Formats: sequence, structure tokens, C-alpha cells
Amino acid sequence: MATQSVDVIVVGLGGMGSAAAWRLARRGQRVLGLEQFGPAHARGSSHGSTRMIRQAYFEDPAYVPLLLRSYELWEELSRTVGQPLIHDTGGLMIGLPTSSTVAGTLRSAQTWDLPHETLDAAQTTALFPTLTLSPEEMAVYEPAAGWVPPEQTVRAHLDLARAAGADLRFDTAVLDWEVDAGGVRVRTRTDVHRGSRLVLSVGPWAPRLLQRLRVPLLVERQVQHWFRPAGGISAFSSGHPVYIWECADGVQFYGFPATGDPPDGVKVAFFRRGAPADPDTLDTQVHPDEIADMRAYLHGRVPGLSGDYLRGEPCLYTTTPDQHFVIDTMPEHPEVVVVGGFSGHGFKFVPVVGELVAELLLDGKPSLPLDLFSLRRWESA
Repeated sequence: MATQSVDVIVVGLGGMGSAAAWRLARRGQRVLGLEQFGPAHARGSSHGSTRMIRQAYFEDPAYVPLLLRSYELWEELSRTVGQPLIHDTGGLMIGLPTSSTVAGTLRSAQTWDLPHETLDAAQTTALFPTLTLSPEEMAVYEPAAGWVPPEQTVRAHLDLARAAGADLRFDTAVLDWEVDAGGVRVRTRTDVHRGSRLVLSVGPWAPRLLQRLRVPLLVERQVQHWFRPAGGISAFSSGHPVYIWECADGVQFYGFPATGDPPDGVKVAFFRRGAPADPDTLDTQVHPDEIADMRAYLHGRVPGLSGDYLRGEPCLYTTTPDQHFVIDTMPEHPEVVVVGGFSGHGFKFVPVVGELVAELLLDGKPSLPLDLFSLRRWESA
């Protein structure tokens, strides 16, 4: 059965979709949001208690304008909901001086004149005794780095979107969509929904729902791990930074301070060291060899995390070949915005992506440069 037409249909209400739904509803749009699971679910990429946020971006200095605006919007969101959502613990980017993590961070910090400090191995360990660098390694300290809570953020955006008039429907899987003379049509198992515009923010289901665009996306299963510190939680609590560590073999892993009230462990994970996965048949069990692999990289580097293994939680990365995002209107269909391929480093951009989606659909152009995230970069492939 067909439902009444709306202004914008948002498919997928995780991090990006929930933010877009709020920004659009806030601007007076009649918004219908469709999500195949429940609110703030753990089946995609927006869960796991913490997500890192930083400005000196080793991936590319072109991200920095988006990050500066995102920081402003994180603060605005915190004020709006009356809860602190951004926790600025400071952050360390660790590795050899020539590593992409260190060299890229310095390039972004220097390009945009961002506050930072370089530390040699001995200085880093003296300031942060839980971390043991080899003599050849160094760190870049960024005071603005920290973490944000993904589930809490998604719920906040959903609540704000609903309060602004959005119709949000959960446990509602989208089967297909199309653009026709009347606008856009989205079909679920029970309904056909019509709208003037469409936002596709479907995370690891993007390869399926975006087949016609031929966007080369890879979905990978990654595991988040929590360990109990052998010497107690206090060393990883107040004053401990977030960090990304690039080892000499190119493997990157990252970690957080102890969080929660009371904290029950310390979270660490590899950055892009997963295996291809189908989101519909995701293996949610954490296997002994995965735990052993994580322990092997922590050994000698973060020796305090040699205590009991508490739990693990898989999540999914949806990765583009160049590891940059997709934030763009569809070729030939400016009424459809696609956001995806956040490649394991997207959650810190959630507020600004929501704002940019609204600008693309309602203003016809974004307030920030998005050339790096264009769908057109694969047109000649």
C-alpha cells in the first residue's frame, strides 16, 4: 500500500542518517526515516561505547575544514541535549617519523596551524607511562583529540528529529528504491513510500542498495576488544589520552581511556585489519586467535593491558578503494544524496555530515568543499 508523500525519505538511521533526519526536520522538511533494526543498534558501524575524534587528520588535510565545523556542531549538540558528548582527553599519534600516522598528522597540523606537540619515545612514556615506545618511534600529541559516544549520539539525534516532526520507523527494511517522474519511491515489505527527495545512508548495506551506481565498496568485519588492566584501572582513567599506533610492519591499532561509570575495562582495536563480511550473516563471536592477535600487538607496547579479557564486539567498516568517504548527490538525480563508505574513520563527522546532507538537498550546494568525496571519482573506472 502507498503512504502519503513526504518531502524527504531517509533510509538508514545510524550515525549519519539520524543526524541528517534531524537537520532536515529542523529546517521544516516532512521527514520519513526508515531503519531495518531498532534505534542505536549494534549491527552496523555506530556502536561500541566510544569513537575517536581528532583534528590533525593524517588521512588528508582536506578533512580539516569539515572537522573544525564538526567540533562546533558537537558542542552545539551537547548544549542542545544538555549532556557532554565530546570528551577532549587529548590524543597521541604514534609511530616511526616516516609513518603515515605521524607524518600525515604533522602535515595536517602544520597546514592548518593546529595546536600540537611532538614527543620522542622517552618523553611520551614519561608523560604517559602506560605506553612504551621503541627508541626509533615518536608521537604527535594533539590536545583537541578525544572521544564521543556513538550510541548516545544516535539516540540524541533520533530524539531531536522526532521532536522536530520526523516520522521515524524501525524494524522496517527497505527492499529497493527508484527515481521517477513523481520524485522518489521506496519499497519496504509492507509499504511503498513516496517523497520528493531521498537520503541513502545505509552503511554496510550500501553495496546492495547502491548496485546501480557501481560504487566499489568493501564491507569488513572488525573487532573491538575490552581488557581489564593488570595493575588496576586507575592508570587508564583520568588524564589518559586516546591514541593510534602505527607499528613498523604497518599495522595500526588504537585505544581509549577507561570509560563508563564505573569503568569496567579498556577498549582497544585494530584499524583496518579485518576480513570481508556480509552484514546479514555477521559472525558476532570473537575467536581466540583474534584475541591472541590483539594481545601480541599490545605486548611490550601497552603492557598494562595484559590482564583478563573482558569482551569483544564486532563492527563493520564499509570502505572505498581510496578510503575516502562518499558524500554526494547521484549523477543525473540531484534529489538523491548518498552518504557512505566511511572506511572506519567517519563517526567524528556525524554532525557535519547531517548538516551537509541538508545543504545538498535544500540549498543545492554545500557550505564546505566536498570534491574529495564525490561519486564522480569512479566514473572513468
